[in-house]
Amino acid sequence: MDASRESNKKPHVVLDVLGPTVEFLVLPSESAAGYCIMKGTIPPDVSVPLHSHPDDESFFLLSGRLHALDQRKDGFKWINMNAGDFRHVPQDARHAWKNQSDEPAITIIVNNSKTRQIFSGNRKTCYCRHVPATSLPSRYSTFC
Repeated sequence: MDASRESNKKPHVVLDVLGPTVEFLVLPSESAAGYCIMKGTIPPDVSVPLHSHPDDESFFLLSGRLHALDQRKDGFKWINMNAGDFRHVPQDARHAWKNQSDEPAITIIVNNSKTRQIFSGNRKTCYCRHVPATSLPSRYSTFC
């Protein structure tokens, strides 16, 4: 049996995160290594606010365009991403996303079990730390 074909037939959990959606393709409980693979979709003119995670997170942009807010030692910088681009975000690095194009941006997201989803009935809680808008320099606040 081809495991990859079989796994694609199962229903996936999809979360609407106030605009962007996250579809869980592989849950940490389904991986011996404890990683999680998701498909993220950010609609046009939608942002993912500044936040951080307790673990590394990697993004591959399948289609569309995005602006990624990158935390650096000397502050923040917006980086343009196009389909085919890859972005790695180290643990605890604050980051945000903005889709200013007229088409959805679709990414594959990989992280590990530290940033996991807890499901209890229909309740879904994500472990991530949102950063108060006041800690973001004012020149960036209009994007998040």
